[in-house]
Amino acid sequence: MSTAKTINWRLYVITDAGLARGRSHREVIEAAIRGGATVVQYRAKHVSTRQMVAEAQELRELTRRTGIPFIVNDRVDVALAVDADGVHIGQDDMPVALARKLIGDRLLGVSAHSLSEAVQAVQDGADYLGVGPVFATPTKPDAAPPIGIDGLTAIRRQIAIPIVAIGGINQANAAEVIRTGVNGIAVVSAVVAAADVTAAAHQLISIVSAVQEQVL
Repeated sequence: MSTAKTINWRLYVITDAGLARGRSHREVIEAAIRGGATVVQYRAKHVSTRQMVAEAQELRELTRRTGIPFIVNDRVDVALAVDADGVHIGQDDMPVALARKLIGDRLLGVSAHSLSEAVQAVQDGADYLGVGPVFATPTKPDAAPPIGIDGLTAIRRQIAIPIVAIGGINQANAAEVIRTGVNGIAVVSAVVAAADVTAAAHQLISIVSAVQEQVL
């Protein structure tokens, strides 16, 4: 099992059937991995548990074959059922400490919208954080207000575990996000909704890698 500190977090791609232009989760993720995606999260909010397990199992097989960490959003039961590498939970989902107890040493990601939430998540056992939204995003209409680059920077300075920034990140602003010192970017529409998923992923990973290599 990979640890959070050994994972390449540079390009974390999250599925969204509604943005996929009629393509299956598998088609999108296969293309994203070809383009350089380094972590994959399966997110499906409005389908049955049976369908979730079937779709997640397909992605689990794909990611295992390609060596990419596979995370399930929200659903600890589905993550365990398909032997995912981890689960990612939000502030309104299962308590972090309880999720940690259930999943054992699998990866546990937590969404944080403020420094106080980030600190609490670390205390409760999070392995990495999804911090944002950095910018306004149509992907989650109920998202918290954007924290901006300054908010992201403030959280990065105080938190030692890996952070992936999320929310409205695309090819135009990915570089300034990475300059805050976060470990990577999490994207939905910038890759999933692209006409050419592989090209979109490749462009983003190239931007992230170039900035991180400059910093290092």
